Amino acid sequence: MKRIWALVLTVLFLSGCGGEADSMDRALALRQRIQESGCAFTATVHADYAEAVQSFVLRCQADQAGEVAFEVLSPEEISGITGSVHGEKGKLTFDDRVLVFDTLADGQLAPVTAPWVLVHTLRSGYIVSCGSEGSGLILSIDDSYREDSLRLEIRVEQDVPVSAEILWQGRRILSMRIENFHFV
Repeated sequence: MKRIWALVLTVLFLSGCGGEADSMDRALALRQRIQESGCAFTATVHADYAEAVQSFVLRCQADQAGEVAFEVLSPEEISGITGSVHGEKGKLTFDDRVLVFDTLADGQLAPVTAPWVLVHTLRSGYIVSCGSEGSGLILSIDDSYREDSLRLEIRVEQDVPVSAEILWQGRRILSMRIENFHFV
């Protein structure tokens, strides 16, 4: 009788581990696919500055090396501005017009860098945890940006990211809704 209970407990224990392994396998498959093919998406970025929340819509495309080209779609006042974020440390460049804000000022990432932070973190960040939620995944990934530690909480559905929050010192500073995500 004791052997049967031991066998039942072992099967229950191992079946619980299978779900975690499946989630991690899906997270690693997403990482590999982004590294191999790049991606394109539209990001609605909400910047949570203490005095106000501002929203920006960006059309983004990331290549295999992790460079992210973007075009600002809204707000209308800055619509059409294009640029890219590239390199291991996220160098921000603009094509012909410049938005004036630092990339990291008092813990505030510039909203146009958020898609690059997402892609960079998915490509190479340290996966702290991943778990299933319905048919989707919730990923917690640690990364750094110019020596500052960041944590991204990323929601994945149908094996593509659909939202992300960027946390700095335990506080959400940027959040993104990701639409039309596809691999290129």
